[in-house]
Amino acid sequence: MLCLLLLGIVQLVVIVRDQLAVIEAARVGARAASAAADPASAASAAVADVEGGHAPAMHVSASTDGRYVTVSVAATSVTDIPLIGSLLPDVEVSGRATMILEPP
Repeated sequence: MLCLLLLGIVQLVVIVRDQLAVIEAARVGARAASAAADPASAASAAVADVEGGHAPAMHVSASTDGRYVTVSVAATSVTDIPLIGSLLPDVEVSGRATMILEPP
């Protein structure tokens, strides 16, 4: 019983780690997109740099409304911790950041 509880806590920590990685990727993408001539490609490139390591594969979208750029990042946190992972569905994590567009 204690083993299942500890594995459940480890799985929760993995999901929170992935959520924080997605939020950071959105911030970095928005920062890069706010100063670029092509915000969408700049955001995708910046997120790809952050994506390394243990972060899940991220899906990036960027939109501008003339004054602001908004970058949304989504990913699937796979629940693969032994014993616990098979009991839980994969979790969708997402993050969004908005910044003012800088003049070129």
